[in-house]
Amino acid sequence: MRSPFLAALSLPEIRWAALATVLFAVGAVAQLAGAPDVVWWSLYLACYAAGGWEPALAGLQALRAKTLDVDLLMIVAALVAASIGQIFEGALLIVIFATSGALEAFATRRTEDSVNALLTLAPERAVRLSESGDEENVDAGTLVVGDLVLVRPGERVGADGEILDGVSELDQASITGEPLPVTKGPGDEVFAGTLNGAGALRVRVHRAAADTVIARIVAMVEEASSTKAKTQLFIEKIEQRYSVGVVVSTLALFTIPLVFGAEFEPTLLRAMTFMIVASPCAVVLATMPPLLATIANAGRHGVLVKSAVALEELSKVDLVAFDKTGTLTQGTPRVASVVTFGDTSESELLRAAAAAERRSEHPVGRAIVAAARERSIEFPEPDEFTSTPGRGVDATVEGRSVTIGAPGPLLPTDEGRAHAVVAELERSGHTAVVVLVDERVVGIVALTDRVRDGAQAAVRSLTELTGNEAVLLTGDNQAAAERLAHSVGITRVEAQLLPADKVTAVERLRMSGHQVLLIGDGVNDAPAMAAAHVGVAMGRNGSDLALETSDVVLVRDDLAALPKTIDLSRRAHRVVKANLVIAGTVITVLVAWDIFWTLPLPLGVAGHEGSTIIVALNGLRLLRKSAWQKAGTGAVTAKASSSQVETHRGA
Repeated sequence: MRSPFLAALSLPEIRWAALATVLFAVGAVAQLAGAPDVVWWSLYLACYAAGGWEPALAGLQALRAKTLDVDLLMIVAALVAASIGQIFEGALLIVIFATSGALEAFATRRTEDSVNALLTLAPERAVRLSESGDEENVDAGTLVVGDLVLVRPGERVGADGEILDGVSELDQASITGEPLPVTKGPGDEVFAGTLNGAGALRVRVHRAAADTVIARIVAMVEEASSTKAKTQLFIEKIEQRYSVGVVVSTLALFTIPLVFGAEFEPTLLRAMTFMIVASPCAVVLATMPPLLATIANAGRHGVLVKSAVALEELSKVDLVAFDKTGTLTQGTPRVASVVTFGDTSESELLRAAAAAERRSEHPVGRAIVAAARERSIEFPEPDEFTSTPGRGVDATVEGRSVTIGAPGPLLPTDEGRAHAVVAELERSGHTAVVVLVDERVVGIVALTDRVRDGAQAAVRSLTELTGNEAVLLTGDNQAAAERLAHSVGITRVEAQLLPADKVTAVERLRMSGHQVLLIGDGVNDAPAMAAAHVGVAMGRNGSDLALETSDVVLVRDDLAALPKTIDLSRRAHRVVKANLVIAGTVITVLVAWDIFWTLPLPLGVAGHEGSTIIVALNGLRLLRKSAWQKAGTGAVTAKASSSQVETHRGA
């Protein structure tokens, strides 16, 4: 691994700034030592060239686009200083200005490094198996859904997929954050970029290269790095007008005294000093470095904030609403029992239900399919398949219609025995799913789920952090929802909600004056995420729609990271405010000093550019590991014990 020093030197901005600094230092020594003027003038001019060519080019390009850039103001000021013999002061301005630009480039690179680290995880090549078993070494990017790949011991998995054959331990720390390798076997999901252990695996690809977990993470981080917060957009909007105002004021400060007989050189020096100290360099750097640093730090810890705008909204959150299944629970329910009616056997019911759910991505559907496979029940492909979020699935299996879903909308009122079974299952801590064949109730499947580790601690932390009790919004039945809510410390529960009802609930919370964050994982959560101020998706098993709709993704499904991220975003917001105060105060003091008294040019340069460096460094503090470790330290950190709770199709 490269040292931080070598990593920094890889940036051209830092190399040029370092060269300019060295040339300035040598020139200053030569000047103090009494060397010929041509020697130290040459060194200072070389410093101008090394540290000033990039901002000069950027300023000229901006001028060509009919905009005035602060870079150009600094270069003009440095050149004018040299023209009146103040070469030392001009070189000092170049050095400090180049150093502040290097710091900004360093902050941006740290964010980009989080993307590059992920890109290196995914292997470039993979071994694809033909139907006859022949091996072919191919580009991993060409793998498509349905391809069969071989993963040998010690290799990285080439694509997201499902293990068909083989058992091995996989190191998934880069994706899920799990510290120890996880044993995987037939039927288990594996992710591209994870490291295989000692066993050979045959994997069926179920996501194209562009849709893998790693690819989605990379796209999200790149998108976040390219966005700008509302504060930054406002600053950039007024920067152009402000810069024009500085130029006009500088010309006025130069020409008006000359009209009244002032001396040329002192007047020009005062005007150049004014242009330097009034320029908004520190203001421009006040916003993005802390926000980018926070996004990068959160990304290193498995939290992807998609944009600077989302980070700004996250800092204002004062109420958190949770989905249930897959969010507060592990989202991997299992079939606990099957109750059949009439002459339908358990095997027949599971065969029909598994066939109908075969194409479903919902945890309930996967649990039913897994139960059929565990019992070695073979089931066909459905002829037709339709999934309705919050209700269930409808399919045609071997010419018969099969419907599976929540009892509420599906169970006829005259099915007294079925209603009694559902009520008993819900009282005993299970979730009931009704199965209808040709519109006749043939049975009920009972499922269980477990509370996610750390859910109770996360709820407590968020309650302390926001000052408001968390809310549970779920499609599950009231009894199951309240039982789960009680186990994690939530008392505000809204249950039996369809997706549209969740949206209504979120809008009601917003109308009551709250800045609402909703966290979920399913297709049925996406509309409510869009309605909330901030939508958070669970990254490991979250649906594609939820991941795309959300503003933040918990890649490792670690709920404990959410209060830390909110706390860090608030700290970033405070740093932005502090930076703006620092920058504004320094500019005001230096401008007043230059207008009403006599501000020495070196002191003006040091004060103005020094404030720029302070602002940049203040933002970069949020990159440190300690910033993440300290985030949310005031919240409760004890882990909640796992318990058996219900899951439900609509949750």
